[in-house]
Amino acid sequence: MSVFTRVVVELGRFLEPALAESATAAAIVLFTVLVRLALHPLNRAAFKGATPVAGCLPVLLQLPVFFLMYQAFTTSEELLGHRLSAAPLGGTWAGALGDGGLFGAQGLVYLALFAVIAAVAAWSTVRGRRAAAAAAAAAASAPAVRAKAAAGRSAAGVPELTAEQQEAMRRLGGVLPLLSFGTLVTAAVVPLAAGLYLAATTAWSVAERAWLEHRRDRRLAVAESGAAG
Repeated sequence: MSVFTRVVVELGRFLEPALAESATAAAIVLFTVLVRLALHPLNRAAFKGATPVAGCLPVLLQLPVFFLMYQAFTTSEELLGHRLSAAPLGGTWAGALGDGGLFGAQGLVYLALFAVIAAVAAWSTVRGRRAAAAAAAAAASAPAVRAKAAAGRSAAGVPELTAEQQEAMRRLGGVLPLLSFGTLVTAAVVPLAAGLYLAATTAWSVAERAWLEHRRDRRLAVAESGAAG
């Protein structure tokens, strides 16, 4: 039994009195939360722009966890028998469609998972487009901000872009967030356990970024009010 399998099994046993046969599925979500908590300092550093490498490390460090999840629920005898409601954690959507169809007992579990992933992707898309629009607006207003800087205000870090660059930024901001829906395609072909991991880690990523942006905006607001006073 691998270390990963042992951790998931033990977490499942801990949760079993409350969640019965779905305890292992909940253990996967809990394990994902623990992984993301461990990676939070790197994500925070990447958000602050402390180092370019920090932006890649959280994603790269999650890849081994995802592959271990995939392997464990397709080969490990200790985990193959576990289920989420009617759906086996080692099964796939194709298998669920062959056993009861789209709205069968297993199919409904996958539809619920897809709904969660789609909701997270939609939230990510909306936030991404708003962030791109705000960045484009800030770039467009850079000349005026620099004029104020000449009067004693700081405009450091505000880039001045051409009209073509601003239009490219606007279009890119509309397309890139849609890539979040790629997780939905992946979840449809990997085992259910891996799909749960994807759903949990994607939701964490979006919520974490929203929190970091909220904290940054609050700091900026406090700094601006202090400067105005």
